[in-house]
Amino acid sequence: MGAVTVPLIDAHHHVWDLSVRDQEWITGPELAPIRRDFALDDLAPHARAAGVDGTVLVQTVTVAEETPELLALAEGSTLVAGVVGWTDLTAPDVAEALARLRQLPGGERLVGIRHQVQGEPDPEWLLRPEVHRGLSAVAAAGLAYDLVVLPHQLDTCLRAAAAHPQLTFVLDHLGKPPIASGAHDPWAVRLAAFAALPNTVAKLSGLVTEADHAGWTPEALRPYVDTALTAFGPDRLMFGSDWPVCTLAATYAQVLDTARELTRHLDEGERAQVFAGTASRVYRL
Repeated sequence: MGAVTVPLIDAHHHVWDLSVRDQEWITGPELAPIRRDFALDDLAPHARAAGVDGTVLVQTVTVAEETPELLALAEGSTLVAGVVGWTDLTAPDVAEALARLRQLPGGERLVGIRHQVQGEPDPEWLLRPEVHRGLSAVAAAGLAYDLVVLPHQLDTCLRAAAAHPQLTFVLDHLGKPPIASGAHDPWAVRLAAFAALPNTVAKLSGLVTEADHAGWTPEALRPYVDTALTAFGPDRLMFGSDWPVCTLAATYAQVLDTARELTRHLDEGERAQVFAGTASRVYRL
């Protein structure tokens, strides 16, 4: 692959230290390869080799202590340009909690909030009155809201985004399409409806791990990426590696090369949006 000629932002990756706290979601033999520590120093050589100019570090657990740690990491890093953290959206003092995060070391790099909606048993969690209040506080703080959801939850995401036109909703991993099974609908229909709202964007991230880990090919991902490009357009899509989760199925370089291959038909300006522009604008990097 030739060198990219436009800025490159990796809009989605993680780090964790199991000696600080457990990552309770890393269970079972399939996830065993990533049940170890991953630090920014582990990512840095891969990012440098790929020509990455900046990254967005994303929360992994619903623990209040994690976000200050991620902000402190960002402050000490020349690589991390933004942090998508977590705070309790249902708390009565959510606005004050966001303001406190902004005052912490690295607080100026807080660019978004995320919650593990995919794990909520209530299918309408995003529509609860207390969550509605929390989302309004996120918007008032000038932050984006990342959605980590499963395909069947996209209808609720649509309703939440419609109720908060002043807030940008960022759909992580394209809403986790069923790539391994080869199914396309109803995911594609729900994605198109979500994308029809002007305050929604999505990440070309996490796709290799939704595919067959051992046997995926770029062509297996293409129908899903093409659907997203049609629905959102390049100026509302952003690349993310989902490192280190992606290493279950691919190397960092393979994920980036695949994203480049699947967007090769776009013109240079459109590719610049996918690989830097959208993330810079949405996250105000």
